[in-house]
Amino acid sequence: MAPGHEAEPHAVSQPLMRLLQLSSPALPVGAYTYSQGLEWAVEQGTVHDEASAQAWIGAVQEGAVARFEAPWVAQLLAAWLRGDDATLGTLDAEFLASRESAELRAETLQMGHSLRRLLLDLPDFPSGHAARLCAIAEPSYPLAWSCAASAWEIPAHDALCGYLWSWAENQVMAALKSVPLGQSAGQRMLAILGTRMPALAAAALQMSPEETSNFAPGFAIASSRHETQYTRLFRS
Repeated sequence: MAPGHEAEPHAVSQPLMRLLQLSSPALPVGAYTYSQGLEWAVEQGTVHDEASAQAWIGAVQEGAVARFEAPWVAQLLAAWLRGDDATLGTLDAEFLASRESAELRAETLQMGHSLRRLLLDLPDFPSGHAARLCAIAEPSYPLAWSCAASAWEIPAHDALCGYLWSWAENQVMAALKSVPLGQSAGQRMLAILGTRMPALAAAALQMSPEETSNFAPGFAIASSRHETQYTRLFRS
């Protein structure tokens, strides 16, 4: 930037405002109705207090989410930016195939559909991105989320931090309801989880698809067992 020429505050802050909107728990995609197997871990007693909830959520974040979902979002975001719709379709299909249980597959499809519907309803959402998003028959949530991040010109590292934060916040809220825990416990957990996110996002940006891994057997078992759990608050 040339000396004496400062960027307009609106131009600098707009991607940040959009990231806050996209990462907000108020985003109407139904994320609050899912626990991704955490509810089963509570039912079995594996998660029973703040420490065990912190351990469970942190392990899943650093495993399947940071080593698979986050790199997938990064790859999808790059494909949106370079106009590579063929790769978008391939990555979306591969992500859907990676879901370990019927509940996890239904979750990402429902949230992807809801986010697409929301984006199309926004009056200023770019028509080009809208048309490309509509061309995907079954958009996963990472596909729709990365579409919004691309359309709103959110920097890639910031976008991944926002994605990780949104996931963690939903998991913490599920723990508060199901363990149950107090609000202060939730904030302590988020403070710890948040310190790890910049490094996890930076690592995800450097991973190729061949380096990613969603190997998390405990998470997969929890999700599968939740499907037949007798009493449930959550849909996954």
